[in-house]
Parts: sequence; structure tokens; C-alpha cells
Amino acid sequence: MRLILTSVLALVIATAVGLGVTWVTATRGVNIGTLTIGAWKARPRTGSSDIDPYARASVARSGELPVGTGDGIAFTATTDDSKRPLDGRCDVVVSGVTPAARFWTLTLYDPKGQLVANGMNRYGFTSQEIVRGSDGAFELRITSRARAGNWLPTGGLDRYMLMLRLYDTPVGVATRTQRDAPMPTIATVGCP
Repeated sequence: MRLILTSVLALVIATAVGLGVTWVTATRGVNIGTLTIGAWKARPRTGSSDIDPYARASVARSGELPVGTGDGIAFTATTDDSKRPLDGRCDVVVSGVTPAARFWTLTLYDPKGQLVANGMNRYGFTSQEIVRGSDGAFELRITSRARAGNWLPTGGLDRYMLMLRLYDTPVGVATRTQRDAPMPTIATVGCP
């Protein structure tokens, strides 16, 4: 009888641990094949047939259609370059250049992946509409208060994430460093 109870208890514990680990990897993902450059992270294989099972479960759970490998790559950032979480009450500056791409978009999302509601109906910028300097670099301010120039409103929410999608780009699975793909910097320049 004791052997049966011990076996049942072991099976219950193993099932709970297995389900817990599966839930965590499906909701938060894992770093298998993750490309990290500064604060930006991408999973180049997510849009290919080489997708790992954890990423496949995450995509199935979210219902999002990943950018196909032949089409481009999507980078996300939830922190600035100093690893400080992106806070909608703070002033954040995204500046620099992007890797070579025919077209790109930079979009602001809440932590659940939804567009951030704001009175300006402004959710992001594209490579065709952002104002650049003579050297091709740009500076984008992300704040709760209106700013001149390239500005995205946060609506004052606590946390948000940025997504930079590069279309028709050589950046992908073989990319490893900032030299291979010069990503814009993300800096928190002030908080109330």
C-alpha cells in the first residue's frame, strides 16, 4: 500500500512540475535561438520551419503571425540598454540607426501585446515617415507628454514594449553582434 501511495504521489508531483514548466515556456518563452543586441531581442527561427517547440507553443497561444524568415525579422525590447524596464511615466529616447532593410516599423505595445490607446491615435513610426538627421540617424522620444519631432505617447502606463520589424533585410539567423546589425539605442532620460 505504501508503494502505491508513494508512486501516486510521485506521479502527481511529476505532472504538476511538467505542466508548470510547459505553462511557463508557453507564456514567457525560452531563450533557445534568441538573438540579443543591446536591449533588443529576436527569435529569427520563429518565422521558419526550424521553429523550436516552445516558440511554436508560444505562437499558438498568442495567435500572432510571426514575420517569415524570408520576409524579415522582429525585434522586441522591454528594457532600456541599462536593463531598466520601459516605464510609460518616464521619458525614453530611442536613437541611432537601424540595420539595412527595405522597410521597417517601430511600434509601441502594452505588456499584453495590444496597441497603447492614446488620443493621438499614434502607435508607431515607419522608416518612410520618421524624421532623420543628415547622417541618417533618428531620435524618437517616447513619453506621456507631447514633444516636438518624432514622439510616441505612452498614455502613462506602467510598462510597455517596443517592437522593431525589419522587412527585406539581411539580418537573421547568422547575425550575432551590433556590428552585424547596428540597432538603435534605448535610454531612459528622466522619470518623475
